Amino acid sequence: MEARGLGSVAEKFRIGYVGSALTGHEQYTGSLVIPYLRPAGGTHGVATLRFRCIQDKCVKDEAGNYLAPLRKETHHKHGKYLTIPGDCPRLFNTFALITTSPFIVNTEGEFDAMAWAVAAVPATGYQGTSAWRPYFTPAYLGFQTVFQVADDDDPGREAAEKRATDLALNSKVIILGDGHDSNSFMHVHGPKALRERIGL
Repeated sequence: MEARGLGSVAEKFRIGYVGSALTGHEQYTGSLVIPYLRPAGGTHGVATLRFRCIQDKCVKDEAGNYLAPLRKETHHKHGKYLTIPGDCPRLFNTFALITTSPFIVNTEGEFDAMAWAVAAVPATGYQGTSAWRPYFTPAYLGFQTVFQVADDDDPGREAAEKRATDLALNSKVIILGDGHDSNSFMHVHGPKALRERIGL
């Protein structure tokens, strides 16, 4: 989290680590834990969990430096993320949906939503370009502006354009350029530049 410039918001999002796992959950050992927190609270306040591989061989180069957010990680023979079996796609950081802000940012991925939190901008994230569900769309209808911030690659731009089509009256597609996603852009240019990119 520190290497990505997200250390200041790790506690806010209750990011964790699986040092040891309960029986039947051993596959998550050694993973970063990303809780999907419930705005309404509840007994535990967590709707679901996602797990992200952070094995050194996948996230660091030969010199021991973290690859992300500026270089592509190399996850061998497994995906970057694991989700609890049977869980459905969800929006990350739904707290942002109940702010009094007239605008919101929508990103592809949890780390990108967290980058906007570092910049003090309300943001949600979805779990990749194929994880968007039609029932997410109504949650954004009350905002004056929804900034659909695209990862600067073909799938990311296409996904942002599709989200903007769904919310034609209040969406603006933002492409950060130079191959950046929100996290890498913030890492290079800082939170102030991220805010300025959407006109704040």
